[in-house]
Amino acid sequence: MKLLNEKETYEIIGLSMEVYKILGKGFSEVVYKDALEYEFTQRAISFQREKEFKIKYKEIFLPRKYNADFVVFDKIILEVKAVESIVSGHIKQTLNYLAASGLKIGLIVNFGEYSLKHKRVIL
Repeated sequence: MKLLNEKETYEIIGLSMEVYKILGKGFSEVVYKDALEYEFTQRAISFQREKEFKIKYKEIFLPRKYNADFVVFDKIILEVKAVESIVSGHIKQTLNYLAASGLKIGLIVNFGEYSLKHKRVIL
């Protein structure tokens, strides 16, 4: 069975592993985001950092907006964590970003554990 955006997702995971190999665990999320931005730029991978999504309700947009850490390849939401473990709240957050954006796949990468952990999230 072929996974949705399999090639792109594996490329993001590979770059995340590269960042983890060099930095290890212990830094704040923003440090890992900066390193990932560098890696995306070096490889000419299209991305938007802190991408804002408005939430439509009936005929209006609500004042509250979502900011995804990254949108990579114009189709994958990447959420960067530096926490003890990925929990259901992170998955719910990513699902909300997917719903607001209209995208189908999200990827959570966690740099806070003794090895890089990741979770694919599909809407």
